[in-house]
Formats: sequence, structure tokens, C-alpha cells
Amino acid sequence: MSKKVVTLGEIMMRLSTPGFERFVQSDSFDVTYGGGEANVAVAVSNYGLNGVFVSKVPDNALGQAAINHIRRYGVDTQFVAKGGKRLGIYFLETGASMRASQVIYDRADASIADVDVSEFDFDKIFEGADWFHTTGITPALSDKAAALTEAALKAAKAKGITTSIDLNYRKKLWSKEKAREVMTNLCQYVDVCIGNEEDAETTLGFKAEGTDITKGELNLGGYKSVFQQMKEKFGFKYIASTLRESHSASDNGWSALVYDGNEFYHTKQYQVRIVDRVGSGDSFASGFIYGLVTGMPMGEAAEFGVGASALKHTIPGDLNHATLSEVQTLIKGDASGRVQR
Repeated sequence: MSKKVVTLGEIMMRLSTPGFERFVQSDSFDVTYGGGEANVAVAVSNYGLNGVFVSKVPDNALGQAAINHIRRYGVDTQFVAKGGKRLGIYFLETGASMRASQVIYDRADASIADVDVSEFDFDKIFEGADWFHTTGITPALSDKAAALTEAALKAAKAKGITTSIDLNYRKKLWSKEKAREVMTNLCQYVDVCIGNEEDAETTLGFKAEGTDITKGELNLGGYKSVFQQMKEKFGFKYIASTLRESHSASDNGWSALVYDGNEFYHTKQYQVRIVDRVGSGDSFASGFIYGLVTGMPMGEAAEFGVGASALKHTIPGDLNHATLSEVQTLIKGDASGRVQR
């Protein structure tokens, strides 16, 4: 029987300009749906696991469209509550070369922000579950969403389910001070902590010395020190960080670091030509979760996550549609991109 991975968070409508057009020049938008935790649910379902997504959407056609979009990829959406005012939206302008991508949020008063713990039966949701995953985006949406996130983490821990969180700091949603207060509290219920160096510094106060991703400077020793401090404070079983070397908006170096209190492991680095980087962190998280929940050693799980997320950079949209066999082929060393006939 496949492993059951439950995720909780917001799903939004994404409106992106076609190609590399700027907002001011575009006359139309491409429509898709996504969100940190929804992206993870889709990816693990794609790898053959039982992905379950928990959320709240408005009881209208747009809310149903969001549900339909991820359900088509095998995600169990039976625990998505309906109600509230609206579906959140974000607008994306994809950057290129030295021009950065731009995101504009229109998610105030989204249904998931006006949520109550009583709307969800966690005994039923977590029945037979092996893993629970959420992110720092959800508690940033409102105090009610933060309370829901805490209740879910507590319920999962009480049942002995492995819990993970992707720190995912979003400065447009809350202040550093509020983020640090809330996330420090939530992390006491977390087994696996995932995030990049900026997230770790902003949300938990741990800074990797000697690292400047804009200049391509990575000090791995600084990361190890940070991981050791995080391990000491929160007792995480695993800590993982993606490493992005931003040469430009089009070309990045991509790898990851993981730590279990003993081994400090740096994965292979990929040089990626970016088609769409939105959701790349989620694709690493889902790949790492897939590896761990199916019994891979930490290093192998991290390599799977990095390979999966390297492929995600080549796929438009929030979701990672890379197949299990494609990820396995890549991590075995075939990055030629040759036509498969």
C-alpha cells in the first residue's frame, strides 16, 4: 500500500504573462493553479504516493476549478473545506537574463485566511497517514490560519506521524518579527525542516556566515554551523536547505545541503536554464519527502529531491510534472536532454 502524505495550505489562481512579456505590455494572462503545499501534494502523487491536500476554497466555480486542477493529477481533495469570500490570486511576470521575475499578490480575504480549526476532522484526515507537510506561507496568511497550522502539527505529532515544514518566508505577507515569533513556536512540532539560507535567517534567526547568493558565494561551513544550531534548539531529525547560485534570472546553479546531526551532505550541483522557477523549492521538498518516506538514506533522498527540482525549473507552471523515471535517469547521470524516441 502506498505511503500517505498529507499537506495543508492555500491554493491560488496564478495569472502569468505569456512568454516573457511584462505586465505593462501584456493583453492576456495564462491561467493555472498552485500553492506551496498543493504543489507538494501533486508531486508526491505523481511519484505514486497517496497525496492528500487540506485547504479551504470559496464555494463557487473558481474554488471548484482549483480543486479540479490538482485532482486531475491524483490528489485526494476530499478534505478541502468550502466557504469564505474568495480564491487568492497571484500575478507572475517571468524574468530573463538580468531582469528578475515579479510577483504581485491579490490574496487578501482569501477563504483559507478565514478558517476555523473546527472545520477539519484531523482524526479522519490523518487516518493511515505517514507524513504531514506544511509551509511558513500558511501561518503568514492570518492568525486563524496560523492556529490551524499549529493544530494540524499537534494532531500529527500526537499520532506519531512525521512532520515537515518548509520555512518559506514571504515578506509581502508578514513582518520578520511576526514570522520569527510564530515559526519558532510551530517548529517545536516539526521533525524535518526545509528552507533556504534567507528563510532560516529571517524566520528562525540563524545566519550562514560568508554566503551571498547574489554574488555566487557559498560558505558550506557556515551552513553546517547553522544546521547544528537549529538541531540543538529544535531537535529536528533532518534539516535541509536548497542552494541557489543566481548567475541571472535565466541561469542558476542548484544543489542542496542536508544534515541529520551526524552527516552533513552536499548534493550534486546542476546548472539549470530556467523556464519557470516558481515551485522549485516545493519540488525539492516533495522529492526529499518521497525519498525519506519510502526508506531512502538521507543522501539519496536529497539527491532525488535536487534532481526532481532541477527538472521542475524546465517545466512551466507551479507543478512539477517530472516523472519518477525521469528523475531517476537524471540522478544516475544522464543530463543530456537528448530526444527520447
